[in-house]
Amino acid sequence: MFIAAILLICSCTPLDDSSKVDAPVIVANAIAEKPLDARELPAAPEAKAAEATPAAEPIVPRSTPLPLPAGKGLFLPSYETPRHRKAWFALSIAGHSGAAFDAWSTRRAISQGYAESNPLLKPFANSNAIYAATQLGPLVLDYVGYRMMSNKRRWVRRVWWVPQVAGASLSFGAGIHNVGVVH
Repeated sequence: MFIAAILLICSCTPLDDSSKVDAPVIVANAIAEKPLDARELPAAPEAKAAEATPAAEPIVPRSTPLPLPAGKGLFLPSYETPRHRKAWFALSIAGHSGAAFDAWSTRRAISQGYAESNPLLKPFANSNAIYAATQLGPLVLDYVGYRMMSNKRRWVRRVWWVPQVAGASLSFGAGIHNVGVVH
């Protein structure tokens, strides 16, 4: 862009006093030497008619929407049923309850002098942040289960509950293990 600006400036001819004065003098001398003939003048362009129709008609918006094409629909079919939705909510509650039980039992085991063996939870083991940290796993598994429940592949829709059941089982199992270690 800088180079383009320099080229634009350099291509302009400088206007000095001599060029300003010479141009009118040359025109005045040309007019004085030879009178112009009407045959040498260019023809004037003809005026356009006021009632001329435009080349294209103006665009008018449609009052009704376009009809949908026949065949496949524009929307994906919903495979989610009310029964599956209720089961998903129940498994969601079970997974988050298991994670809370695991966090409580881990805090209890740490207060009794036992160490946390999960390297991902060690930074949170000595604070109440462990309750929030343990809820991330069930949250991800809830999302995966929901996406599997509404998947277009039939075999995936049949096993949508597996991630949530596995997560809840592991959380309850870890909580039971921690309670067993303390006693």
